[in-house]
Amino acid sequence: MASVTFEHVTKRFGDVVAVNDLNIHIADREFLVFVGPSGCGKTTSLRMLAGLEEVTEGNIYIGDRIVNDVPPKDRNIAMVFQSYALYPHMSVYDNMAFALRMQKMPKDEIDRRVRDAARRLGIENLLDRKPKQLSGGQRQRVAVGRAIVRNPAVFLMDEPLSNLDAKLRVQARAEISKLHMQLGTTFIYVTHDQTEAMTMGTRIAVMKDGVLQQVDTPQNLYERPDNVFVAGFIGSPSMNFFDATITTNGTDLFVDTGAFRVKIPENRVAPYRAHVGRQVIFGIRPEDCHDPEYAPPGVHQALVEARVEVVEMLGHEVILYLVAGGSQSFLARVDPRTKARVGNTIAIAMNMDNMHIFDKQTERAIREEGLAPAPIPVQQKV
Repeated sequence: MASVTFEHVTKRFGDVVAVNDLNIHIADREFLVFVGPSGCGKTTSLRMLAGLEEVTEGNIYIGDRIVNDVPPKDRNIAMVFQSYALYPHMSVYDNMAFALRMQKMPKDEIDRRVRDAARRLGIENLLDRKPKQLSGGQRQRVAVGRAIVRNPAVFLMDEPLSNLDAKLRVQARAEISKLHMQLGTTFIYVTHDQTEAMTMGTRIAVMKDGVLQQVDTPQNLYERPDNVFVAGFIGSPSMNFFDATITTNGTDLFVDTGAFRVKIPENRVAPYRAHVGRQVIFGIRPEDCHDPEYAPPGVHQALVEARVEVVEMLGHEVILYLVAGGSQSFLARVDPRTKARVGNTIAIAMNMDNMHIFDKQTERAIREEGLAPAPIPVQQKV
């Protein structure tokens, strides 16, 4: 078992900076997920750790050892790829045993490890089959099993579920999470799917344009995003954003979007007094926009009038596509008992206890303690 540390790691491909000054410590036995849109540097970071890409600047540690120049086979890691990369002419058993045979491990030990991994993954009855005889979910399990048998210090997973259908993805997420708990090994997982990240990771590292935006627990990322990008990327549907100005009538503070004005709760005004008259970005999640009839009790509500343009009935909830003031579009995730229908003009109760306000210029969160998070390094453009 081992921890992993990226220390001021940068990766350049010619003039393009794929990863820019990455600093992160991943504790022993942690399940860390790198998440972000395509091209953000998450897979490149994983490949540098695996030894498949050279580090341009900085150091990568596995445990206390710098591994920049250590060959991949000597790093004691195992990687599961998106493509599974199974040998088509070999049986499941032989695919799982291949790396151990290359290490000249005794046959009895190979057999024990392969059958133990197959039992954990529920593929004991598939050991004699070839990959072409397996479903996508079964191939994914074999690829994971091939990594398990090596008993590595660190598991690396690069979007291993992206080839599965929606139902299998949900099942496989749970299986990988259970596997992490059973093995007690460090897992580092790459995905562009924020739902996978939120449900699997003990911590999540959000990346954009090669720059680490924020690393924290799923709950903290959701409740206290450091900037507009993280706030919009984490959560589904995405957070609603409005260009706004903070105004005052002398005692109370308001967020004025032009289409509507909402009062900031008295217990939250302190950090925003210094921003009166300034342009900000007001954020509120769809799940904090309620049908007033079914709004949670005991919260600071602000009523906003809006026209219903689309109603999505999902059974356990309803998504409303709304327009306020004739121009401000936003979403509300409301109780399925709502009576809202397309064309109606309704009141929406915004839970202002869960609002977010960001500086317009930097897009950084204005924190309640009055301090914005540290600035993010500017990514080079080419």
